Amino acid sequence: MKHERAQTLPAEYIRSHIRTVPDWPAPGVQFRDITPLLSNPRVFRVLIDEFVHRYFDVRPATIAGLDARGFIIGSVLAYELNVGFVPIRKKGKLPYTTVEESYELEYGSATVEMHTDAVKPGDRVVLIDDLIATGGTMMAGKRLLEKLGATVIEGAAIVDLPELGGSARLRDAGLPLFTLVDFGGH
Repeated sequence: MKHERAQTLPAEYIRSHIRTVPDWPAPGVQFRDITPLLSNPRVFRVLIDEFVHRYFDVRPATIAGLDARGFIIGSVLAYELNVGFVPIRKKGKLPYTTVEESYELEYGSATVEMHTDAVKPGDRVVLIDDLIATGGTMMAGKRLLEKLGATVIEGAAIVDLPELGGSARLRDAGLPLFTLVDFGGH
């Protein structure tokens, strides 16, 4: 049986399974689709293992995942690390008392929220999403967690789109970042 990963570094292997969809959701946008990573069990395991190895000794109290693809990676990572998982959802999706944070998009604004009892003061949290573009969603998630007294020890994502400036903005705001691959351009 041939192993396709035999001589490929994990980041290169992961990158080779990200599909680029041109002109979606708008003309000129190169959408980076992670669904091929998720549907291939070998690639999905390599992906999760990269994050597990990163955070195994750090031992965060919680993994917080951003709606919606951050739920997929974050919940599996939390399970593997034997820590809790906290969903940060789009406004209006959570049934209990929430705290919310609004942020600007390229064309408008959005709001995310989290349950008020999701983290405790002093909790060390890794905040995870699939991709960093402008950084607005991750910054809003960081602010939410900090409103409740948690410390975001690192933001993590599979993909960074550095030309959109989000990773630089997040680092300038004091958030350490870990990403597995980056794609130049949009």
